[in-house]
Amino acid sequence: MRIAWFGSSLVSSYWNGAATYYRGVVRALAERGHDVTFYEPDAYERQAHRDIDDPPWAQVVVWHPTEERARELVRSASVGADLIVKASGVGVLDAELEALVANLDGPVRVFWDVDAPATLASVETDPRDPFRGLVPAFDLVLTYGGGDPVVERYLALGARECVPVYNALDPETHHPVPPNPRFECDLAFVGNRLPDRETRVDDFFLAAAGLARDRSFLLGGAGWEGKPLPPNVRYLGHVSTNDHNALNATPLAVLNVTRESMVENGWSPPTRVFEAAGAGACLITDAWDGIDLFLEPGTEVLVAEDGADVADLLRCLAPDTAEKVGTAARERVLREHTYAHRAEELEAILGAVRA
Repeated sequence: MRIAWFGSSLVSSYWNGAATYYRGVVRALAERGHDVTFYEPDAYERQAHRDIDDPPWAQVVVWHPTEERARELVRSASVGADLIVKASGVGVLDAELEALVANLDGPVRVFWDVDAPATLASVETDPRDPFRGLVPAFDLVLTYGGGDPVVERYLALGARECVPVYNALDPETHHPVPPNPRFECDLAFVGNRLPDRETRVDDFFLAAAGLARDRSFLLGGAGWEGKPLPPNVRYLGHVSTNDHNALNATPLAVLNVTRESMVENGWSPPTRVFEAAGAGACLITDAWDGIDLFLEPGTEVLVAEDGADVADLLRCLAPDTAEKVGTAARERVLREHTYAHRAEELEAILGAVRA
């Protein structure tokens, strides 16, 4: 298939949490013989903070975000394409791009929602949301996660079909590496400062640091400058995806804190879950419905209900136990949750839609 994909960015993870997901899916599709062109706007200084050069497994088109240029690109991208994707959260001209793609004739039109809770909250509460009326026009809605609750909500809005395509592991990108002294600590957390995540970071990470003052903590991600931190928390700032393997492989354990909206829907494992597992890290995660679909609590992942649980888990966690949990997690995701698995699932989904 020839696929035209409009998204936030394939080459930069700067204020772009979908970068790892996009790279994993696109690369896996390319390895199965599909031709992907990824269209990303020059916005939010992402091109100045690239993590990768243009990859050999996709053509990247960086465009100046104007309405005229958007119309030109959608029109030209649709010529000869079998599939055209408009992802949520491009960040500029989203409504215009959605309308342009939804009204095309020819290729299969897909809306790929990488933040379904936010999209659904908008269209369900605002009858004037321009995307609401476009949902039935797309041939298919794919989501980054959410399980049956998200599927049912999209179908209620008139979607023809809605299927989750979950995060996964690219084992060539995320894998065990030697420890790096820069990331030495007992517990590390990496995530950008977002409104529906910050309270949970306070509850699960900073509260744990306050309760376990004899342990060392590491905070990474953009936007935390000026945030009051306990003395045993060291702040790194933005962490390039090139450093994620070392950051996951070095600490005793790493923490996943899920955004509030994702927890409410469940079945929404963030990319960091699979990145950590791929590196063989011992992962501690906040509790959310559906975790056992991806990792077995207690043996492949440690689950905490609050910061006190996180602190207790750290106090009892021996290095050999952490290694066993990380090894079991890596074996599980390699067996069931790689992007090669997702690409195969996606081919079956698209084959049914095209038929």
